[in-house]
Amino acid sequence: MRDKKIVVIGGGTGLSVLLRGLKNFPVSITAIVTVADDGGSSGRLRKELDIPPPGDVRNVLVALAEVEPLVEELFQHRFENGEGLTGHSLGNLLLAGMTSITGDFARGITELSKVLNVRGKVLPSANCSIVLHAEMEDGSFVSGESKIPLEEKKIRRVFLTPETIQPLQESLREIQEADLIVLGPGSLYTSVLPNLLVPGISEAIRNSKAKKIYICNVMTQHGETDYYTAADHLEAIYSHCGAGLVDCILVHGSTVSTQVKQRYAEEQALPVLVDTDRLVKLGVAIIRDHFVIEQDHMLRHDAMKVSKALLKAGELAK
Repeated sequence: MRDKKIVVIGGGTGLSVLLRGLKNFPVSITAIVTVADDGGSSGRLRKELDIPPPGDVRNVLVALAEVEPLVEELFQHRFENGEGLTGHSLGNLLLAGMTSITGDFARGITELSKVLNVRGKVLPSANCSIVLHAEMEDGSFVSGESKIPLEEKKIRRVFLTPETIQPLQESLREIQEADLIVLGPGSLYTSVLPNLLVPGISEAIRNSKAKKIYICNVMTQHGETDYYTAADHLEAIYSHCGAGLVDCILVHGSTVSTQVKQRYAEEQALPVLVDTDRLVKLGVAIIRDHFVIEQDHMLRHDAMKVSKALLKAGELAK
């Protein structure tokens, strides 16, 4: 009997944290990762080598890798000096090198996954560089994932170019065969939606027989989701991709400490209000518990607790 298949779709730190929890359970994991990043080392490699940005993929590979801690540290090592090397992580350079050798970004990820003994599959949502754009409420437009939050304006919608983006067929197949599909955690407009806007991805999710769960962010993000409630997050997904994409929403259902609130207030971030009545009207079941841990006045999802809740909700727990 095969292991149950979980497909997790997102990007950023939150996705990596969750995957470190999920890999402890007897399930088959596929991570579908955004390729819209255009900042830092990823942005430089993308521009200079004309390859999809490797940063989010690198973090996911490390999260799912089963190697010695020193190898993980090496893969994440970021050079602090050296002409042209400063700011680059070794993992990004290895992904760029493997893409050059194989002639294909997705294949490069697969080959590097073998080297790192990755538990599961890591796939890009598209096998080419995509550019994320935002139309703001005031009618202005911004291009580039890293630049959108810097505008500090309310986002009306986001969209991708080029217009002829081909989804990775393997990603569509994994979604089709999944027993559970998880969206997030991650930045709503710059990590989650860039995946869902790749042609074919949302349709595949909607047509899948899998249970679909959205992990809502615990805190708002300045320049992206200022003052958003949990229902606002969900409505943004629906307005971009159509209704019926989510069966359940997982939310953090208790207060956070005053110290944490003060720390996040410096970034103009607030706890996301869970507006139960609106969520019920949107037709989703609510998974609510104390799902976060506090470290150094920062919040992180409790990977093991969230993983158990996902498996239970998806009826995959043994």
